[in-house]
Amino acid sequence: MASAMPVMAPTFMPPNQPLPGDINTENYTHRDTNPVQLVSEQPVSTFSIDVDTGAYTNVRHMLNAGRLPPADAVRAEEFINYFDYGYTPPADRAQPFSVATELAPAPWNAQRQLLLVGIQGYRVPAAQIPASNLVFLIDTSGSMNEPDKLPLLKASLKQLVRQLRARDRVAIVTYAGRAGVALPSTAGDRHATIDAAIDSLDARGSTNGGAGIELAYAQAAQGFIEGGVNRVILATDGDFNVGTVDPQALKSIVEDHRKGGVALTTLGFGEGNYNDAMAVMLADAGNGSHHYIDNLAEGRRVLVDEMSATLLTIAKDVKIQLEFNPAQVQEYRLIGYEKRLLKREDFNNDQVDAGEIGAGANVTAIYEITPTGSAGARIDPLRYGSRAEPQGHGNELGFLRLRYKLPGQSASRLIEQPIAAQAEAEAGERLRWAAAVAAFADALRGGKYLDGYGYRQIAQLADGARGRDADGYRAAFVQLVKLAEGLATPAPASPETFAR
Repeated sequence: MASAMPVMAPTFMPPNQPLPGDINTENYTHRDTNPVQLVSEQPVSTFSIDVDTGAYTNVRHMLNAGRLPPADAVRAEEFINYFDYGYTPPADRAQPFSVATELAPAPWNAQRQLLLVGIQGYRVPAAQIPASNLVFLIDTSGSMNEPDKLPLLKASLKQLVRQLRARDRVAIVTYAGRAGVALPSTAGDRHATIDAAIDSLDARGSTNGGAGIELAYAQAAQGFIEGGVNRVILATDGDFNVGTVDPQALKSIVEDHRKGGVALTTLGFGEGNYNDAMAVMLADAGNGSHHYIDNLAEGRRVLVDEMSATLLTIAKDVKIQLEFNPAQVQEYRLIGYEKRLLKREDFNNDQVDAGEIGAGANVTAIYEITPTGSAGARIDPLRYGSRAEPQGHGNELGFLRLRYKLPGQSASRLIEQPIAAQAEAEAGERLRWAAAVAAFADALRGGKYLDGYGYRQIAQLADGARGRDADGYRAAFVQLVKLAEGLATPAPASPETFAR
């Protein structure tokens, strides 16, 4: 007889434990896309401007890495405002920005129209840029120890160093498990000293961002320049997990110091634990802008090429209000700016915080509108509804109002102008490009309002509107659209396709 085989106890292998970086903890604020509005029910659209660009470069980073972005990472206005539209700047700083409009058929549905509203900030000559007191608040926690994080940040900061002048001040505060001063407030022309402080930065430990913020503002207070640019620039890849971590508490700290004359700008880096929601919220609270740095060229663009737009505010609390004429417009939809929507009564309330315009910055808003009586209407008329007859101004599409404050002033100023209802037969290069960028953002969020207009048509539209593209930004955009098309899941084939 064969000997009895020993009975083996079953072996249970523990599941693989995730390594740091395996779990994606990126955080984006969810906002529903702006809906179509009936002019008969909601004739007035009110929002504040936004000069952030972080959503575009973050999505660019994802697409170049071979993946489509989550819908909440896509903010249409930050895609549109990444590009320069060649608006004519104001002649002097008395009125800090100029306003341009354009109206033409929508490329995805000729029964609708696109209205472009463009704002161009006054370009301050380099010699007139006031002294700057800059405090770089740098995340040196362990998660920053990746090539596209702290090393990229250090290389980006070095692009700025050569631009600093003797009258400027710069300090570097770091935070990990605790906060510290890597460089006390130092004259801007001490380039070697500043470079050495940048070189000394390394990444380790947890993330005590709350303590870092307080220390950064203390350094800003020490180097404060009356009448100059006083700004903290927060550079991080993720969340605060030690010390003050409550978002509202951090927001209150930033708002309090903003009222004292110190603004806050945020720079995002890397992936996996990137907290976009926090970075955007703090920048908004600090009267600053949010940017995402995905490569060294972008670091130079933000910190050198567009430094005055990033740092020097020429108009604050800028609000836009557009009243549509029901004789000309049946429906409208504001593309983007979901996080900047305001109540109608907020427009005239100078206590309501709004967006800022930096020197030389341009801001673009696009409305998709349905002309009154057009077959392109999306909303059925009410059976029992009645529409009041418009009183006069029949040749106007709408009436545009802008409010803004000059830096250091508490009372707003008002600009008003009617918008003619006469549309161009064909969109110009500027509007075609803006339409392509807006459509791309919409497509990445699901394409709900594009009437089947897909990535291929968007790429063709953009390619035909590239114009003068000295830096190659527009050519790179066309390639991004093509990458998205290749990554997108194709629509399922119909049963008839299989039958054939």
